[in-house]
Amino acid sequence: MSVFRSSRHIYVQAIDDDVSQTLAFASTLSKELKGNLGGLNKSEAAREVGKLLAKKLTSQNVSSAVFDRGNFLYHGRVKALAEGAREAGLTF
Repeated sequence: MSVFRSSRHIYVQAIDDDVSQTLAFASTLSKELKGNLGGLNKSEAAREVGKLLAKKLTSQNVSSAVFDRGNFLYHGRVKALAEGAREAGLTF
């Protein structure tokens, strides 16, 4: 799982390094979440993004991943995204 955080949005994608292919992706701009994020702060929205990605991966029978936060600290929105993915059943 590779995470990118901008000032307004958060993006995450699950990549299979063996075949260099993206398995799933999610962001605060995803159409599955677009209408459901109103009224949530950025951390709560990041948690929902993590849950969405975990749901997409479990539907593909992927239950574990490696979390790559890039240069971003494991704090705030990045931490909320990871916790949301864990809540939805993904392990890393």
